[in-house]
Amino acid sequence: MAIPLLEYPPTSQNQRVASYEILGEEQPRIFTTENLPSPLEMDNLIGAAYRQIFNEQQMLLSNRQKGLESQLRNGQITVRDFIRGLVLSEPFRQRNYEVNNNYRLAQMCVQRILGRDIYGDQEKIAWSIVLATKGLQGFVDDLLNSEEYLSNFGFDTVPYQRRRILHQRPEGELPFARMPRYGADYRTQLEAMGYFQTRELNYPWMWQPYTPPEWLGKIGAVITIAGAGVLAFGTVGVALAAWGIISL
Repeated sequence: MAIPLLEYPPTSQNQRVASYEILGEEQPRIFTTENLPSPLEMDNLIGAAYRQIFNEQQMLLSNRQKGLESQLRNGQITVRDFIRGLVLSEPFRQRNYEVNNNYRLAQMCVQRILGRDIYGDQEKIAWSIVLATKGLQGFVDDLLNSEEYLSNFGFDTVPYQRRRILHQRPEGELPFARMPRYGADYRTQLEAMGYFQTRELNYPWMWQPYTPPEWLGKIGAVITIAGAGVLAFGTVGVALAAWGIISL
């Protein structure tokens, strides 16, 4: 039996503050199929969905789900179904689900699907329990079926980071794309496998002085002397031929 979502207290965040400002360039662009988008607008909508779910770090050709794209273009699925398909796709599973613990993945999915950051550790724990008991598909379904998602994005709008900019503040919230796709624990595993060892192996960088090994210097000297000898011999031969002493 799956454990129901634990209760957690919402905290004050930008997206929970009433909005009275005039829309400007800093406001998120809304991508929706409500107004029957043109083929170009549909391309932009699909690109926005990939950026929202995979972030700029994973905008790769290998992540494309052409079958889902075709269904969305033909009206066979909604934008919400397209988002579900991207999150449950094999590339997302390999590059995000398998490289993170449940806490971090829960935070990432709340950011990318609900368009806001988690309210705190209690919400992170609550959603991680859903992920552990229902699996990735059940977890994603609960997010997409939540009242918060439906009231903000419905069936036809690509999720976006809601109210990142708050007026009368010098800086807004950082975009979620700043969050790396995996945490320090997975990086530790990669280091144990031999990745990120450039500095440890003392490979010189371009701006650092580099002293070649002694044997390489000797080989270079031999090549230089041999080349100089061949060049001198050729020069003398050309001169003698010019004077008619020898013929080439």
